[in-house]
Amino acid sequence: MKSILIIGMGRFGRHLCRNLAALGNQIMVVDELEENLEEMLPYVVSAKIGDCTNEAVLKSLGIDNFDICFVCIGTNFQSSLEITSLVKEMGARYVVSKANRDIHAKFLLRNGADEVIYPDRDIAEKLAVRYSANHVFDYIELTDEFSIYEIPPLPEWVDKSLKDLSIRNRYHISILGTKAGEQAKLMPPADYVIRADEHLMVIGRKEDVDRILKQMH
Repeated sequence: MKSILIIGMGRFGRHLCRNLAALGNQIMVVDELEENLEEMLPYVVSAKIGDCTNEAVLKSLGIDNFDICFVCIGTNFQSSLEITSLVKEMGARYVVSKANRDIHAKFLLRNGADEVIYPDRDIAEKLAVRYSANHVFDYIELTDEFSIYEIPPLPEWVDKSLKDLSIRNRYHISILGTKAGEQAKLMPPADYVIRADEHLMVIGRKEDVDRILKQMH
């Protein structure tokens, strides 16, 4: 459980707040508009109306008491930049700021952000990969080189064990888990036998996974 401050209760800020609360974190939220805070009250320990470009407002929050400060201002980059810089100056331990463009990210990182997130871009990239390939059910990019894919097994893999298939040596991917409906099993043992009705969660390079996907057409 962490102590978290979220500044900006737009659509992204609200989704972030709900998910962090579901994971048991203690959250304080701040926004200029009271109506943006009302629906968040069941999820937070504290909510405050205020303009966080005002240093007095920020000082009243006790910035250095939070494990993470999220700056989720999406429509006004100047405000986002000012708030990011101010919370860092006031002793924030870790600042995560939302950006919409690469140039914004560069300025945020230079002015106090420890990390910058691009929710719109990240979702767009994930959807592009998922819907461009017929057999990718989910996708998570880890680095420029490696990603996790949810894919069906090749027909020749069905009813065979991981050990017999030697997938890592032959296909240069690793199987992290299997998924059938809502049931997932992580880190299957070498003697695990692949079923036709399940998906595989694999980690690998894009080119290696692409070679497998091309065999499914």
